[in-house]
Amino acid sequence: MRQTIAFVIAGFLLSGLAACNTVQGVGRDIESVGRAGDRAM
Repeated sequence: MRQTIAFVIAGFLLSGLAACNTVQGVGRDIESVGRAGDRAM
């Protein structure tokens, strides 16, 4: 469980570093992080 949370947090940090240009792009990044977390479980 802790590993999954760490992956999600890392995903948010990386998406923030990527500096998305649009709100829609941020939404896609958040979705992809969620999907990655689901696959990790």
